[in-house]
Amino acid sequence: MKELNYKFKDTSLLDLALVQRGVNATQNNEKLEFVGDRVLGLSVAGLLYEMYPNETEGELARRHATLVSTETLARIATEFGLDKKIKHGHMTAGRTMHILADAMEAVFGAIYLDGGFEPARKVIVDIWRDLASVDTIAPKDPKTTLQELVQQADSGNLPVYEYLEPTGASHNPTFNVRVTAMGKTATGSGASKKSASIVAAEELLKILAI
Repeated sequence: MKELNYKFKDTSLLDLALVQRGVNATQNNEKLEFVGDRVLGLSVAGLLYEMYPNETEGELARRHATLVSTETLARIATEFGLDKKIKHGHMTAGRTMHILADAMEAVFGAIYLDGGFEPARKVIVDIWRDLASVDTIAPKDPKTTLQELVQQADSGNLPVYEYLEPTGASHNPTFNVRVTAMGKTATGSGASKKSASIVAAEELLKILAI
């Protein structure tokens, strides 16, 4: 299990970062997550600007989206053992990844509030530098990949996305999206319409590849 390269002066901030809303509706990690999301985004953006000085804004944006995705954050959270430390309510299979990702962002928010931006940026860069160097070619997001595939193979037509009724609790809904292209359909779910549409595009790409 990895250890964070940071020592908290106020350990109560770290404790709060690991409390999910399902446990405590008022004293939870949502606001720390809000802060941590911004700190993470700026830190990774600066890292990519440094590492890939010749790439376009679009290429950097695609790298950034992959590196700060829910999937990436959840994997890192697990590497640091947050899955064993989070105080959570009913963690369904569909929400586990989002809860882990949110907690990881909350930890970065806690570091920022405890020590300032530079210590938080250093922790993030130490974690993300190797991840950012894995792909020498900027990745394309699944929606872009699907769109280009369909346009080329289906006379310039585009995938059609439908936003279905959300499921789950009203204060913490799961969004559902259906995408159709080339006579095939797939669905995806996520904590936002954007993440749900990305999952749907990924699923349809798998079907079209068969």
